[in-house]
Amino acid sequence: MTAGAPVVEVRQLVKRFGGYAAVDGVTLSVGGGEIVGLLGPNGAGKTTLIHMLLGLILPSSGSISIFGLPMPRRRQPILARANFSSAYVQLPLSLTPRQNLTVFGRLYGVKGLAARIDELLERFEIGEMADRPTRALSAGQVSRLNLAKSLLNDPELLLLDEPTASMDPDIADKTRQTIKAIQRERGLAVLYTSHNMREVERLADRVLFLHRGKLVASGSPRDLLARYEREDLEQVFLRIARGG
Repeated sequence: MTAGAPVVEVRQLVKRFGGYAAVDGVTLSVGGGEIVGLLGPNGAGKTTLIHMLLGLILPSSGSISIFGLPMPRRRQPILARANFSSAYVQLPLSLTPRQNLTVFGRLYGVKGLAARIDELLERFEIGEMADRPTRALSAGQVSRLNLAKSLLNDPELLLLDEPTASMDPDIADKTRQTIKAIQRERGLAVLYTSHNMREVERLADRVLFLHRGKLVASGSPRDLLARYEREDLEQVFLRIARGG
């Protein structure tokens, strides 16, 4: 994709569960090489939106285009160029990290897989755990393993759901730096959710706020602070979450 060109385009997206609209008329885009933070209180629709971008659930109405291809109709070629990581997704615990990454790498047809796995394990500082059962890893190490998995196929689009939620402050900071470095090296488009407002301020080029399924605010962190006359994104978050 051309740098800056839209990688993700969502138009008037709606997802209803019975009479409840989890996502309600959302329109957004993510450009090539852009990091976009997707924020909102629990139940705002963030995870539902990401699941629709992955083709895991179908929209009630509206459209999704990724790499210029319609989702979910062209799901397979889209997902060959994208990937996903969540702190809340569990990998097979009886397999070692190396074995887990080998399985996913083969599914993606990654060339030079063994070297790629070694590179990612070292980059996320879990190389010493590579051949132990995944159940022996801490929650933070499993989160880093999930991130390594999400980069195996050298994706052009990365979808992240609370990528550092289970990490201590030191490892979370190192992981943010690693994600940012890889994003710059490869020109990735990144859409991610987080409840860590300081993390969003450091990483995101642009921030989208969802509230009760609707997109209620968007802009750079600096623009949002000025618009809401607040000192940090946490204060903006609280104002939006409480209906301000």
